[in-house]
Amino acid sequence: GEAFDQGETFSGVDYATGLRAVEELRPLVPAGASMAQLALRWIIQHPEVTTTIPGAKTPEQVETNVRAVELPPLDKATQQRIQETYDTHVRPLVQHRW
Repeated sequence: GEAFDQGETFSGVDYATGLRAVEELRPLVPAGASMAQLALRWIIQHPEVTTTIPGAKTPEQVETNVRAVELPPLDKATQQRIQETYDTHVRPLVQHRW
């Protein structure tokens, strides 16, 4: 509905900014893993998080998402780079909404 119309994306982050953030994160993806798996690993690593609800259009995407739990925990440097990318590109666009 209109309450969710926040610009080019559901979250309110414009497309070009989202792409810049993705390019900064791309080198952090572990070998053999996907960007989605990195994102899920980052989310489930937070002790406050008890579950995630990632989207998937195919059974293969579901299986790939589930395998994110098999990735080793992200090291402190990787966590810091992800946080810096969020703080630089995403936080200024969305934080004021909550």
